[in-house]
Amino acid sequence: MPQHKIVSQSEWTAQRKAFLAREKEFTRARDRLSAERRALPWVKVEKPYVFETPAGKKTLAELFDGKSQLIVYHFMLGPGWVEGCPSCSYLADHFDGAIIHLSQRDAAFVVVSRAPLAEIEAYKKRMGWQFRWVSSFGSDFNFDYQVAFRDDEIGAEATYNYERQEIDSDEMPGASVFYKDESGRVFHTYSSYARGNEEVVGAFIYLDMTPKGRNEKEIMDWVKRNDEYDISPQPCCQSTRVASNSA
Repeated sequence: MPQHKIVSQSEWTAQRKAFLAREKEFTRARDRLSAERRALPWVKVEKPYVFETPAGKKTLAELFDGKSQLIVYHFMLGPGWVEGCPSCSYLADHFDGAIIHLSQRDAAFVVVSRAPLAEIEAYKKRMGWQFRWVSSFGSDFNFDYQVAFRDDEIGAEATYNYERQEIDSDEMPGASVFYKDESGRVFHTYSSYARGNEEVVGAFIYLDMTPKGRNEKEIMDWVKRNDEYDISPQPCCQSTRVASNSA
């Protein structure tokens, strides 16, 4: 870790205020980028995708659950995998708390994997998650949205993150967004891949505020599944209230 200059409180405040101006520039730039994202053109979804859910088979349109917007996280859990991807699992630890708030802005959320539903349910139970997670097993959905790859593409080139590149896994991460209009037509509005989903990871944002940052040699090289760390997270507070002896 580099040596940091030690200064007075007044000098620290002056430099912090100068950096605050840079942070505000970044926030405004992000707002502009978000507006440009929302203005992108859409593509009508023509293929009749069907998913296995705990409530039976459902189409993509039915996954909207009464909302007009649907956010899909493409989770790396392929058929026969013993457990899900550690990096996807790290992101998934952030999902449950956000869903109730997304629903207030007319947005549904669902996780999709190619593994059969029974394999999904077993891993979901292990991790302690509550979010909706459905199976696209036997469907082209993950292939069409460029997060799954067939045998002849492994070790060869295929399209991921909008460019041709060598693929070394049959599963890759990503997120896709869809819109359903009043007539029931579904449109694909956005997809992001690789590091494009970092901003939804609250732990990253907090670590980026700290002196050591993410403290990693390679991207996410330290990340484990939530039940694999040496020390489990402890509650931040415990009740110390003493029962009253008064009659």
